[in-house]
Parts: sequence; structure tokens; C-alpha cells
Amino acid sequence: MADQAGLKWVGVIFATVTLAVMITTGMVVKGYAVGSYSLESATTTLSDR
Repeated sequence: MADQAGLKWVGVIFATVTLAVMITTGMVVKGYAVGSYSLESATTTLSDR
């Protein structure tokens, strides 16, 4: 059987990583919703000038 204390630490690590990913995803989604980020490219072509 696995050590319960070891499994507890593995669970804490996974929970921490999951929480960090959720917070980062939320910040990116909020940035797109507010307009801080754009999916359109910012490059210009010769026809745009």
C-alpha cells in the first residue's frame, strides 16, 4: 500500500497546480473580455498603408 502521508503531499501539489492553472486561465479570459488582448494580428501589409 502507498504511504498516506505521501499521497497527501501529492494531492496538495496537484491541487496547487490546478488552482494556479485555473487562476491563470481566468485572468486570460478576463483580459480577452475586457479587450486587453486581441486575437487579430497587429501586422500591417503594404495594402493597409
